[in-house]
Amino acid sequence: MKLLTIQAAEALLHEAEQRNPGPWIGHSLTAARCASTIAQACGDMDTDTAYVLGLLHDIGRGEGVTDLRHVIEGWRYLSELGYHDAARICLTHSFPIAVLESYQGKNDCSPEETLFLKQFLSEVQYDEYDRLIQLCDAIALPGGPTFIEKRLVDVALRRGLNEYTIPKWREFLDIKACYERRTGIPLERLMGVNE
Repeated sequence: MKLLTIQAAEALLHEAEQRNPGPWIGHSLTAARCASTIAQACGDMDTDTAYVLGLLHDIGRGEGVTDLRHVIEGWRYLSELGYHDAARICLTHSFPIAVLESYQGKNDCSPEETLFLKQFLSEVQYDEYDRLIQLCDAIALPGGPTFIEKRLVDVALRRGLNEYTIPKWREFLDIKACYERRTGIPLERLMGVNE
């Protein structure tokens, strides 16, 4: 397993920002800080790994303005560099339910990429880092962490609803509850989220 250092991950994010600046950079930084904080509170997760995976989950956005395609672009980019664990997170972070159609947004992938994603999702077994980054993606705004419910509604208002929206929200809330049990702290308090 080839692991990225925090410094190397930050350099990759900076390079991606040069290619396609935008609020996704602040979102990624927030997700990284949240992931590291939660991992530390769990006590049995690696905080550096959590930070790096949170930082790079949306790295595919560096390839331009895309929708679903950003997961493929991130996976491809990090796989080519040999960072397969971080590449995996690019594919898993948008799918708390491992069903392609649960994605809220446009499928701008090619038919071959769509088939690859469907196959991947049909076989994937999520680990604690996949779940952690799914959670942190769901609470990360460019300016800092927020209530998960606020972020879920924000995404729904921008991207619309589909038949998987409510099951997907339930899954996010289950992931949140799981990490709250592990840390013994309500997520909002741990993250310093205020109304």
